[in-house]
Amino acid sequence: MKSHASEKAKFGQPEVKLGVIPGFGGTQRLARRVGIAMARELVFTGAVIGADEALRIGLVNRVVPAADLLATARATATTIAQMGPLAISEAKKVMREGEGRSLRDANALEIEGFAGCFETDDQKEGMTAFLEKRAPQFKAE
Repeated sequence: MKSHASEKAKFGQPEVKLGVIPGFGGTQRLARRVGIAMARELVFTGAVIGADEALRIGLVNRVVPAADLLATARATATTIAQMGPLAISEAKKVMREGEGRSLRDANALEIEGFAGCFETDDQKEGMTAFLEKRAPQFKAE
C-alpha cells in the first residue's frame, strides 16, 4: 500500500552519490511502484524529489499538510481496521503474491482467495450486515 506524505516530505535514492546502489530491495520496490523508467531516473541521478512529485509519479497516495499527517494516517488505518480482517489479510496476500506474475496467474490467485473468503463467518456476517443495512461485526472467523 502506498502511503500518505507530508507536504514537506522528500524522497530519493541518493546512494549512487556514495558509489553504491540502493539496497534492501530499494531498486526493486521503487521500480514496481513508479515504473522502471522513473525508477531508473531516480536511482541513476540520485535525485531527491518533493511530496508533490512523489504524488504525481505514484510513489504516495496523498499529500497532506504536515500538521494533519498523523491524523490522516490514523483515519486511514481506522477505516481499514473496520473492514473484514480475513478479507484484508487475503487481499494483501493475493496482491503481494500476484505482483510480478502474469495477469493470468495473478487472476488465478485472486479466484482462489475470493472463493476462500466464502468459507468464513466474516463473509456471512458482512453480507448479512449489508442486506440488513447495519455495520458488520467481524470476528476474524
